[in-house]
Amino acid sequence: MQGRMDGIGPGATAAAAGATPTPPSFAELTRVFARIGLLSFGGPAGQIALMHREVVEERRWMSESRFLHALNYCMLLPGPEAQQLATYIGWLLHGTRGGVVAGLLFILPGFAVILALSAAYALFQDTHWLETVFYGLKAAVLAIVIDALLRLARRTLKTALARALAAGAFLALFVFQLPFPLVVAAAGLIGFLLSRRDERKGTATLAPPEPDPVPITSAPPTLSHAAKTLAACGLLWLAPFALIAAMLGAGSGAIFTAIGAFFSKMAVVTFGGAYAVLSYVAQQAVEVHGWLKPGEMLDGLALAETTPGPLVLVLAFVGFMGAFRGATGLEPLTAGLLGATLTVWVTFVPCFLWIFLGAPHVEKLRQNVALSGALSAISAAVAGVILNLALWFALHILFARVTRLEAGPVSLPLPELASIDPGAVALTILSAVLLIGLKRGVVTTLAISAAAGIALKLGGLA
Repeated sequence: MQGRMDGIGPGATAAAAGATPTPPSFAELTRVFARIGLLSFGGPAGQIALMHREVVEERRWMSESRFLHALNYCMLLPGPEAQQLATYIGWLLHGTRGGVVAGLLFILPGFAVILALSAAYALFQDTHWLETVFYGLKAAVLAIVIDALLRLARRTLKTALARALAAGAFLALFVFQLPFPLVVAAAGLIGFLLSRRDERKGTATLAPPEPDPVPITSAPPTLSHAAKTLAACGLLWLAPFALIAAMLGAGSGAIFTAIGAFFSKMAVVTFGGAYAVLSYVAQQAVEVHGWLKPGEMLDGLALAETTPGPLVLVLAFVGFMGAFRGATGLEPLTAGLLGATLTVWVTFVPCFLWIFLGAPHVEKLRQNVALSGALSAISAAVAGVILNLALWFALHILFARVTRLEAGPVSLPLPELASIDPGAVALTILSAVLLIGLKRGVVTTLAISAAAGIALKLGGLA
């Protein structure tokens, strides 16, 4: 019954009932990713957890190993890994059109919300009411992350080596703050060497990849495909600049050219997620371009954290404010809308390029035994990566103040125990009971937790 209530389409019902899953139709893929786009709160940890629940657990459209194989690649790319993972999954299931639809639906709901919030902020300069709305949602997202982590661990950490790799990745990131690419490369090298050894000895240290519940056939990489992809994405990336210049002229369109050029550069260097570049963007937007006033980047971040979709949508707020205040010859709100749209366009077109260009090659790697072993090891390490994201998320939800212990190579986040938020703890427990204990589903859990959070805030209890 719960699968019927929270699922969409026959695939969800069949999976919940234990029946053999069937490949999704294009219409079903569209409906499911529209749902994911609307519910993807909580940054990458929550978004990856939600996709895992919808695609692997509930509908069984792909195996755990293929989901993690896609995630491994996306986490190495510049840009928001969750949006790129959505694009990759859509591409696997329905080719280029599936990737475009899944990737766009992951962005569009959050973009619509950030546009409305940016306009309200530009007119009224207030974000405090957002804390009340988002208070309960954050706790529900934490429960979703915990649930996904438990499910992921049960499926992927089946051997002692897999558990050791996950633990090592977690410690490397959480305690020693080592760069993510280094952690992934080390896990991959271990898996590669062990697979080569096992191939010679006829043994198996790492569990082989699971078969997919439904047939998945990806297009092989070709030079023609690469050339067409580069040409199409390149034209799409540059088209807005020519269009704006033709509409507004060189003088009035200068602010849009500056916005487009700046965020085009950001799109290819945003390794490590949005937080990795926010300080640089804030500095440039305030001191160099004058798009924001000091402190407004934090307000924009507060807006972005209350919206579904990738946190990098905060850049749309910067583009909106820059064009809203710029000398464009347009009505300010119209200019802001155009600036935000241009920012999001040049930020996300490269994300589609990385997937459509690279995914065929990444899928081909699954056929190589040694490379498949490397990717299996990386998949085990990714469980530790997600644990790191989940714990970071939990610390910042449950505690008002988090400091950092620095001792030699150790750089460990430490919460101030006195700053614990009892309301957030209670809401997280409520959400976990609803989602994990009572199996109430994501929509119900989000709704109840959000309502409870608003009640606590308005009642002065949080």
